[in-house]
Amino acid sequence: MPPSGIRVFFDLVLGMKDVISLGVGEPDFITPWNIRERAIYAIEEGHTSYTSNKGLIELRRDISKYLKQRYGLDYDPEEEVLVTVGVSEAFDLSLRALIERGDGVLIPEPSYVSYGPITMLCGGKPIYMRTSPDNGFKVTPKDIAAYCDKNPKLMILNYPNNPTGASYSKKELRAIAAEIVRHDLVMISDEIYCDLTYDFDHTPFATLPGMKERTIYLNGFSKSFAMTGWRIGYACGPANLISGMTKIHQYTMLCASIISQMAAQEALKSGERSVQEMKREYARRREFVVSRLNEIGLTCHRPEGAFYAFPSIRKTGLSSMDFARELLKKEKVAVVPGTAFGSLGEGYLRISYASSYDRLKEAFVRMERFVKSLR
Repeated sequence: MPPSGIRVFFDLVLGMKDVISLGVGEPDFITPWNIRERAIYAIEEGHTSYTSNKGLIELRRDISKYLKQRYGLDYDPEEEVLVTVGVSEAFDLSLRALIERGDGVLIPEPSYVSYGPITMLCGGKPIYMRTSPDNGFKVTPKDIAAYCDKNPKLMILNYPNNPTGASYSKKELRAIAAEIVRHDLVMISDEIYCDLTYDFDHTPFATLPGMKERTIYLNGFSKSFAMTGWRIGYACGPANLISGMTKIHQYTMLCASIISQMAAQEALKSGERSVQEMKREYARRREFVVSRLNEIGLTCHRPEGAFYAFPSIRKTGLSSMDFARELLKKEKVAVVPGTAFGSLGEGYLRISYASSYDRLKEAFVRMERFVKSLR
């Protein structure tokens, strides 16, 4: 198993001065003050114990209430909600509870760096589905049908997508759902970037007809509420699947931090205004980044969500890794080679616009200078 392509590249950045990093997928905003304040009070009040393996029942009730009010999703907080140490753990638990050795897992590519390796760690077989820039790197029903001859057991769908920013309308998701039923698959739906959908309303996969019983819904607080370091995520799904995931969780992680869980409660109760403010700023940056990339000559489709752009660098004649290395060396701008997200990422870069507007402007001055030097 290869090491993370993101981390391998960013080891090169350590110790370098005056580097503008457009690489790590982490909000540049600080967790809103009211959320931080709740955590401070939790410590002062002496909340330093373990919680239930499933997480604080109060938080699970708040998650259930939030999903019901926002999307009409109805999950029993006692049996169908599990609080995890970030969505990464929720994803790991989902696979470990679901697959047997040799089971196939459909993964649209380019994909988030952990999907394939975690599938391998669980004894499964990653089945990478090629997507195309021609339709914004979206998986289609035809793609699913074509790869189902490999007899997969489940599919992973991450939307809005890391690294491409692709997302799906309700109509597109309904067509995918029909294939999930037709081929009797389970869906792991990673919707951590749901609040950062720009051009249409986000539709959770589990809200589609017949999908709730086939879907493990993953979400968390890292991206929407700028809470990456708090490590709080959650999984919702049928009681039997959540029970299986909880068994593994209780023997490995035991529970998420009580302080972080109490902060997450505050985020759900009063964090919506901050979410919308951050979303508006990300949307502003998206327009700037896509415009500048195309001006420079690095063709880039318009991402529909998250905070990533995925431009093509094929016209430069350099590989993704060589482009990223030379850009870092000559102009001190750090981006992620597309190959960190699978072989289909060759010829592309992932650029995060979770960086201040002023730093983005300076980064693109440097990047334009670098691209011109290649002509």
